[in-house]
Amino acid sequence: MKLLLIGYGKMGKAIEVQAVARGHQIAGIVDPARPGVSITDFDSTAVDAAIEFTHPDSAFNNVMTCLRQGIPVVCGSTGWLHHFSEAQALVQQTGGALFYASNYSVGVNLFFHFNEYIAAKMHQFGGYDVQVKEIHHTQKVDQPSGTALTAAEGILKHFPTKTTWRNEPTEAPQELAVLSERIGQVVGTHIVTYTSNVDAIELKHEAHSREGFVQGALLAAEWLPGRQGVFGMKELLGL
Repeated sequence: MKLLLIGYGKMGKAIEVQAVARGHQIAGIVDPARPGVSITDFDSTAVDAAIEFTHPDSAFNNVMTCLRQGIPVVCGSTGWLHHFSEAQALVQQTGGALFYASNYSVGVNLFFHFNEYIAAKMHQFGGYDVQVKEIHHTQKVDQPSGTALTAAEGILKHFPTKTTWRNEPTEAPQELAVLSERIGQVVGTHIVTYTSNVDAIELKHEAHSREGFVQGALLAAEWLPGRQGVFGMKELLGL
């Protein structure tokens, strides 16, 4: 298939390498470092799908331009979701296709799915407290991570005795502790632990590289053409 890459940072470059290895063609690359190339230079006759990994200040316009050009778009940029309803409306208006995920790792999305299932079961049987822990490299400034927050939201949805989260240890029974550590070059580790007086149960996801995110984005781009609507990893993975 013919792919348009929007954004040519670490993710864009990694997607290019894997896409070519999978037999896909890079129809174009749109990036500020490559002036003279615009999304409007392409349409559905030249591109099967676009993959967008840029910045919050440009992602929304990139997505909207793709939809107006009739190009199915896979977006991994975060920080623009206050405009998401406008993108949904344009999808409806144009009959287009938008795939959005904050994390494209297949493993992480299975982790989210199992996390919600386990939370519901653990609350049903009682006797357990729960906490979330995330570990990342020392260059990661924000905390907790977006993945940890998604995990926390999944727990709060199914564990009614927890009503809010706190980014530090807490003894308050209604608070879910979401702990953050910054160690060396850790790519990303997320652990949900349930503890009772008699045992402990742990759900853990450990990322080894960016490759999982790249693979998920390419799977989405391969799956999206020919569909109409707004989709995410749950639809892709059948969760």
